[in-house]
Amino acid sequence: MKITKNLTNWLELRASSPAYGGWVLIGITISFFGAAVNTMAGWLYVISGVSLALLGIASVLPPRSLFGLVVKRRTIQPVSAGEELTIELEIHNHKQQPVTDLQVEDILPFVLGKPVKNAIATIQPQSSYSWVYFHPTQQRGIYRWQTTELGTGAPWGLFWSRRPQDCAARAIVYPTVLPLTTCPLVDEMGQEDSQRGDPRGRPLQTATTGLVRSLRPYRIGDPTRLIHWRTSARYGELRVRELELITGGQEIIIALDSAADWQAEQFEQAVIAAASLYFYAQRQQLQVQLWTAATGLVKGDTVVLETLAATNALEDSNTPVPETYPLIWLTQNPLTMTSLPLGSRWLLWQDMSSPPTQMVNRDYPGIVLQSEQPLQPQLQKPLGLL
Repeated sequence: MKITKNLTNWLELRASSPAYGGWVLIGITISFFGAAVNTMAGWLYVISGVSLALLGIASVLPPRSLFGLVVKRRTIQPVSAGEELTIELEIHNHKQQPVTDLQVEDILPFVLGKPVKNAIATIQPQSSYSWVYFHPTQQRGIYRWQTTELGTGAPWGLFWSRRPQDCAARAIVYPTVLPLTTCPLVDEMGQEDSQRGDPRGRPLQTATTGLVRSLRPYRIGDPTRLIHWRTSARYGELRVRELELITGGQEIIIALDSAADWQAEQFEQAVIAAASLYFYAQRQQLQVQLWTAATGLVKGDTVVLETLAATNALEDSNTPVPETYPLIWLTQNPLTMTSLPLGSRWLLWQDMSSPPTQMVNRDYPGIVLQSEQPLQPQLQKPLGLL
């Protein structure tokens, strides 16, 4: 069976292979030819000869129909996990004759899904056909594939021929970004930074790299981390710090321990958490960067999302962990939390096989996460509930 399948594929890709109707006609032709040899009847020779000629023509026409066809692919726009990819192919017919009964098959990587097929009735001469389809996604990643196949049995369907076309594709599926409404892990880090002060004795606001200029009443949309609670309590209404921009402010780094050996489900949660914390910190007007073992420090919405889409556990560590800025350290190994920079925080995915005493680093606040529980409420949990 395997030898037959390999032979069929070889014939389809290099010439043409008989379809079901072709095998039936071949059997009939052999039968008529055998009967003609036994009976010496001329009309049987004529029927077998006509059938043999029909088979010869039918085996040549499908490959010729595929000549002059070119497949081009448009850029695939990135989506988030759970959304559908929009994939668009254009099949150009550069011949002077129309092409009929064409099948297009996009050979997707097996981790993304099964190959997708589409039947095309006719492509007119010197024109093109646009095929758009939508493919669901389940997991983040950067997916690449190279081949699209064109196949046809035209005009009679007795033989089938396929021809692969190089049509490189690159689809980026971003990790899910959770809509965090609050995150004490980030908010309280910013409050500590704001109390450090600059050399002139004025408090430094690292979220926007500025000096406190004045206090004003709270307006809807102001980051809660800018509220000056002591003054607000004195006046009985919320007061917010207004800042002057300066250079050289502190930064927060979301650091994913991607060089470690993770459980698959927990690593996917860590990637989602990293993306969610990064964009939450941005909404709070913090200077924030992402660090992974393979890429080092990166920033910018697109770059960060692509980095998190491509990252994997057990990556080669090309850059050391930053030591100059506070980290939010995402890890599954509590031993890596012993030497974090001053002011750091951590997220630890609990390994149930580890002793409880190794689960928490009391030097820096953090959250021990349970992979079987929803991630968003855990990220919004107050640090005092650890």
